[in-house]
Amino acid sequence: MPSIFDTKIEFLKGVGPQRAALINKELNIFTYGELIQHYPFRYEDRSRFFKINELSSDLENVQVIARVRHVELIGMGGKKRLVAEVADETGTMEMTWFKGIQWVQKKLPLGGVFVFFGKPAQYGRKWSIAHPEMEPLSQSREQRNSFQPVYSTTEKLRARFLDSRGISKIQEQLLSLCFPHIRETLSQDILDRFSLLGKQESLRQIHFPTDPKLLHQAQKRLKFEEFFFLQVRLLKMKVTRTSKSPGQILANTDLLNEFYANHIPFELTEAQKRVIRESYRDMKSGSQMNRLIQGDVGSGKTMVAFICMLLAISSGAQACLMAPTEILANQHYEGLKAYADLMNLKIALLTGSSKKSQRAVIHEELLSGELKILIGTHALLEDVVQFQNLGLAIVDEQHRFGVAQRAKLWAKNRDFLPHVLVMTATPIPRTLAMTLYGDLDVSVIDELPAGRKPIQTVHRYDKDRSLVFSFIKKEIKKGRQVYIVYPLIDESEKLDLKNLMDGYESISRAFPEVPLSIVHGGMKADAKDYEMQRFVKGETKIMVATTVIEVGVNVPNASVMIIENAERFGLSQLHQLRGRVGRGAEQSYCILMSKYELSKDSRVRLETMVRTNDGFEIADVDLRLRGPGDMMGTQQSGVTDLLIADLSKDAPLLTLARDAAQVLLAEDPDLTLPANRPILEQIRNQKKHAVNWSRIS
Repeated sequence: MPSIFDTKIEFLKGVGPQRAALINKELNIFTYGELIQHYPFRYEDRSRFFKINELSSDLENVQVIARVRHVELIGMGGKKRLVAEVADETGTMEMTWFKGIQWVQKKLPLGGVFVFFGKPAQYGRKWSIAHPEMEPLSQSREQRNSFQPVYSTTEKLRARFLDSRGISKIQEQLLSLCFPHIRETLSQDILDRFSLLGKQESLRQIHFPTDPKLLHQAQKRLKFEEFFFLQVRLLKMKVTRTSKSPGQILANTDLLNEFYANHIPFELTEAQKRVIRESYRDMKSGSQMNRLIQGDVGSGKTMVAFICMLLAISSGAQACLMAPTEILANQHYEGLKAYADLMNLKIALLTGSSKKSQRAVIHEELLSGELKILIGTHALLEDVVQFQNLGLAIVDEQHRFGVAQRAKLWAKNRDFLPHVLVMTATPIPRTLAMTLYGDLDVSVIDELPAGRKPIQTVHRYDKDRSLVFSFIKKEIKKGRQVYIVYPLIDESEKLDLKNLMDGYESISRAFPEVPLSIVHGGMKADAKDYEMQRFVKGETKIMVATTVIEVGVNVPNASVMIIENAERFGLSQLHQLRGRVGRGAEQSYCILMSKYELSKDSRVRLETMVRTNDGFEIADVDLRLRGPGDMMGTQQSGVTDLLIADLSKDAPLLTLARDAAQVLLAEDPDLTLPANRPILEQIRNQKKHAVNWSRIS
């Protein structure tokens, strides 16, 4: 049966069809249920009233009780404004309106006493508030709660008198109408265990709080609930996947033992060993593995991937690794070929540049089972690429691939879904990983190989350029190589940035004897590869580039990374770029160049980079600054759709909610117990278009 919460908002008193159409378009709100969940984003304490002689420019918003003394229209046409002179016993000030003038004028009788609210500004000796909220001073006003909600709105809505106050009045109507129909969505056990307010009272307090303490309790309850149902959904997916998606049993360790005894080039870190054990446990379980491996740049993910490939091949299966770019696919191929050759395993590379004759051989050897490891770009996804028995699919930097692309890879084995390893060098904060990859098993390589020296990072301003150049000369004399990264290819009139071509010319002038490479996204692939290879071979000493080298070539001899206009880069991008150096045994350096005037966020980003090399700490700061949607470059349901919870601020609540969801599903996986009926009902009522992460990793 349809619920009252499915009612269209046009039927709400004070809305109507025209306003409803505008709210639909501007706020994407269509029903009573969606409107009641349009929560305030902050609250204003309206308990204090200021006298006019108490005003100061550092006050955010103030309330003034004043009598209207004079009202006048000033200016002509589009520059017309309405100015009201108002006074209290301490002085006079002006209230000014540039829009909705006729409507305001009718509401402002001379001698009327009003409560005005807004941001005070001083012009000469006179105080003024532009577009203040106003209402007549009355008994009802004095009795009303002084803790006022502030709702997000838009210019178009304000023009139809749907500012925060207008939305608040509609919410008041809606809440009184819907209050008897608000049902509890959590079990009594969860409410008691976590001391949560009931759903009815939470919705009342979130919109019209009676005191700060109850508001806090309402926020806690609604945030917990949002996280809880998201986690229940993800964990149910995980249970479904492990029970309904059988995987090949890949348990043979002969090749791994041989590699470990005779060929492994260095001692694995404890973190690498732990992740290999976790993966092996999945691969021999009989259920499909879906594991995310997070590891900072240089933490040894490739070696973990190769050892997992050996487990698959030992058990009679094949393995593939898909990378987002040809450069990265080439790097993986070169790195893994050395190990595969030691083990007499056939390995091949398939990219868009592979010749037709090479492709024919690869296709034939894949089908016969002779080819054990295939590395490539999305060329692997073509229908003609068929395996005899694909047992393990590894995806590097998976966020670079679309959902449909990744799903194609899992269809390469008709009998079993291949085991899946997703690798990322972009550290993801735990809260985001629990949400974005909540149904995957997450492994973290949180240890760098022995002998690695931490990269020294410094922040320098444009005025320090001559010192930076002399430092570059010293490093090149020692035989080292240098990256210099710019944010743009060509000059932009809008952004006053050092552009790549200007930079290349100034570097050429500063280092006339030093051979340079230049790489940017506008170059053809073969030209880009040619320049990259010159740098890799040491033929050029300075690489001038845009961020195309962010995820790319491994050059152990490169010891200096200079990032121009570092304030223009995001934190994760700065961290990725820094990870291009520090690959060898020598001390490496990252120099962040910026202009002197920096925004608050830019300064936090640069200070964070200088302070720490820990990718997970950097990712946490990035999450606080940017929010989850921007960080992942994604609009996936359940991540950026959070209405009130905030992944960057509410991590403890998310952990509680996930624990509660795990306990619930362990005790009552199908939610059949009468006590859990409210939870089951809520799950049924929720949107049906949840993204199935388990299928797309």
